[in-house]
Amino acid sequence: MAFRDFYALDPGEKNWSVPQDFDVTFNWDYDDGRAAMMGLYAKGKEMQWDAATRIDWDQELDEENPEQMPEESLPIHMAPCYLKMSAKEKGAVRKNFQAWQLSQFMQGEQGALICAAKIVTQVPDVDSKFYAATQTIDEARHVEAYKRLLTKFGVVYPMTKPLQDLIEQTLRDSRWDMTYLGMQVVIEGLALASFGQIRDHAQNPLCAQVNAYVMQDESRHVAFGRLALRDYYPQLTQKERDEREEFLVEASYLMRDRFDAVELWQNLGLPIEECATAMYESGFMEKFRNSLFTRILPIVKDIGLWGEYVQKGYTEMGVIDYAKADVQALQDEDENIARQFDARQKDIERVISRAQAAE
Repeated sequence: MAFRDFYALDPGEKNWSVPQDFDVTFNWDYDDGRAAMMGLYAKGKEMQWDAATRIDWDQELDEENPEQMPEESLPIHMAPCYLKMSAKEKGAVRKNFQAWQLSQFMQGEQGALICAAKIVTQVPDVDSKFYAATQTIDEARHVEAYKRLLTKFGVVYPMTKPLQDLIEQTLRDSRWDMTYLGMQVVIEGLALASFGQIRDHAQNPLCAQVNAYVMQDESRHVAFGRLALRDYYPQLTQKERDEREEFLVEASYLMRDRFDAVELWQNLGLPIEECATAMYESGFMEKFRNSLFTRILPIVKDIGLWGEYVQKGYTEMGVIDYAKADVQALQDEDENIARQFDARQKDIERVISRAQAAE
């Protein structure tokens, strides 16, 4: 089957074109640049991996709960319409919800791929161009990994409207730092929390492994945006910073609201209002929505966009306390968990090798 045949909803035209208006910038000064940025570039080169070989794609998925997530992770698990379903019907809902979520990861990673390529062409600093080049191949690999995983699911969903709006807004802006702010800080930062939910709760090793390896890369990407913008934003006027703070708050609302999944419930023939109410009353989802900001607020504060408007916006969202999170500790944990998955995979391979030798 062609991959397009897996779509549960018609994604529309094959291509989505976003008009661009920005300068392509060359830099004739090839000095190494900032030590921290060049160190990140070196790490980006060193930690390249092949999605086809690092992951064992022969691992099976459960038909009714592919990720083997706990029941409470399904945000409508206490909705009356869900409680009345048969076991088979509940399985179809779980599978479609997980596929819908992974589909947003895949679609968002293509957006990140295009944004990384735009950064290479637009950013004025050579060291940033070098690192963004490594991120571009990272993002292509992530699209490949999620495409392979969704092929095993056998069902895919188009990009949600809030995510599409934010990516379009990020790409249309001609200012190079806005690509960083929209993708590196907001979308990548919030995505890390989504990936982490599956990595840490999925009992299916394939699904957990894919998200662990993607998170290992994404932590570097967020660090890249942090380094670049922390040096640049002190140079801006207060008016320019105010514009970026307004964008941040609006983008944060968009990313938080993209989890409403209205199109998913419509496709499954479920009552929208009932599902929406269940989602917002779900303790698991409330905790998840809030935890989305553990990766973004400390970085927003660190890069100098911590004016009255931003603080008020995040206070009204009820997430201001996440500014105290230790981002470096979270990034170190992402690295360690990915290495643990590698170690487990090697142990499995050694057991299989010994068994084959004994035979």
